[in-house]
Amino acid sequence: MTYRRMNKILPLAYLPSVSWFAAIRSGDCIIDTGEHFIKRSERNRTSILAPDGPMALTVQVGHADRPRTPMRDVRIDYSKRWQHQHWGALVASYKGSPYFDYYADKLEPFYRREWRFLVDYNLALLQLLCELTGLPMPPVSERYVEAAPDDLDLRPKRKKGPAFVAEPYVQVFADRMPFVPDLSFIDLLFAEGPDAVSVLSRCRSAK
Repeated sequence: MTYRRMNKILPLAYLPSVSWFAAIRSGDCIIDTGEHFIKRSERNRTSILAPDGPMALTVQVGHADRPRTPMRDVRIDYSKRWQHQHWGALVASYKGSPYFDYYADKLEPFYRREWRFLVDYNLALLQLLCELTGLPMPPVSERYVEAAPDDLDLRPKRKKGPAFVAEPYVQVFADRMPFVPDLSFIDLLFAEGPDAVSVLSRCRSAK
């Protein structure tokens, strides 16, 4: 299938960032699952706000050192109990946030059930987050998407694309630390609930 009208190409990410969701809110996006897996990137890593500051959570994958592994072939490794670690960190970090209890029951099954492939796990989580917020699920390409000259390619090799200016909101530890921008979207969701999409609309890319 050929996609000609999109202008933002996104990687499939684990619990994507606020900037990632701001891109899909603005429309004209496609998610590329045909690219190669990149280690230490948002494809299997996210960042949350823990009591001591930002914390990285990484989905363990098998054979991650193999070069040029297609994203769709990356398998999840459950030998290190990362699900238990991630859910424990989410509870410890966000149990005091306004909307954690509202969304926790919907997210917890993702840390109990096992998925074989990273793509399937990330897609299922993304579908849930889109349903919870009313955001449209972007189209997904199983083949690598070649960027046209006018496209905005948001598949960075490591982390960031264009500079992102976040709209501040009251984070769970606002009484003890300054605002930390562009964490996982769940940081915003647990803080603002149904108003999270409104916050996204006030974020922008720096010129």
